[in-house]
Amino acid sequence: MDETGAAHGDSAIRQGGEIPGAEGAPAFWLRAPEPSAIPILLAVPHAGRAYTGNLLERMRHPGSTSLRLEDRYVDLLADAVSRETGAALLVASAPRAMIDLNRSVEDIDWEMIRGQSRQDLQGEVDSYSPGHRARSGLGLIPRRLPGLGELWKRHHDHADLAARIAGIHQPYHACLDSALAALRERWGTALLIDLHSMPPLSLRGAQRGPEFVLGDRFGTACQGGLVGSTFSYFAERRRGTAHNRPYAGGYVLERHAAPQRGLHAFQLEIDRTSYLDARQIEPGERFDEMVAVLVGLVRRLAGEVAALGRMERAVGWGMAAE
Repeated sequence: MDETGAAHGDSAIRQGGEIPGAEGAPAFWLRAPEPSAIPILLAVPHAGRAYTGNLLERMRHPGSTSLRLEDRYVDLLADAVSRETGAALLVASAPRAMIDLNRSVEDIDWEMIRGQSRQDLQGEVDSYSPGHRARSGLGLIPRRLPGLGELWKRHHDHADLAARIAGIHQPYHACLDSALAALRERWGTALLIDLHSMPPLSLRGAQRGPEFVLGDRFGTACQGGLVGSTFSYFAERRRGTAHNRPYAGGYVLERHAAPQRGLHAFQLEIDRTSYLDARQIEPGERFDEMVAVLVGLVRRLAGEVAALGRMERAVGWGMAAE
């Protein structure tokens, strides 16, 4: 990663990766104060808005597609929370329409790709076993959305796919690996909060659904005490929260969460109507309120993660994670 001379808050941004077709534009940026203030990293993989002209030209409905795929302005929420709490922050600039950082490089719908065979993607994919995400239309490159159907006018080239993996996906996850390892080295453990947004959920009888969904891969990605503390915090503030349904967490948690090694993670989905305007396009009047709620959560968890780290160093990660 390259460190820029421009300051973003009190510390310089380190930029990494490269968006193909964008003349060297970075694919993501990391703000990680040294020494770290708290053992928490916020990550935002789906809010990128650096669309290239070529990508927009390929879309059947560029305006609606981009809005539907984005976790709209979650990066602004995370940036405000990071500044208030000192949490490290990793933000993808590359849009999800180009490549989904919460998907494995094996989760490809090869019917979308023309060119070389799937067995020769720079050694990254040696078998074709796409998961349910690709089959549903939301694989490594999204293919379709409910209500919009097919998203693209034509196939994607194999060379484009390889460039996106090499320039965006691989360096993003390498950066996430190293940032979490640095926090664990300093604090004895680290917590990743992978931030996303969701359309409003509804329950039976048109009752409003939960405002947040916490996903921890059904208990495998994060120490239970941290998850319980998060639910208690939201309950104290009378904020409805669901657990793992309908969002349990994706590839980010599958790859980076390892509680037995002191690496804890959960995915947090936020109802877009809680911080965007009525059209769900721009920050709304409740934006600052949502920032305050998230700041309180991060501050509560910071002390608990630090205490967990001290225990994990004393007794060993495996025993502390049980």
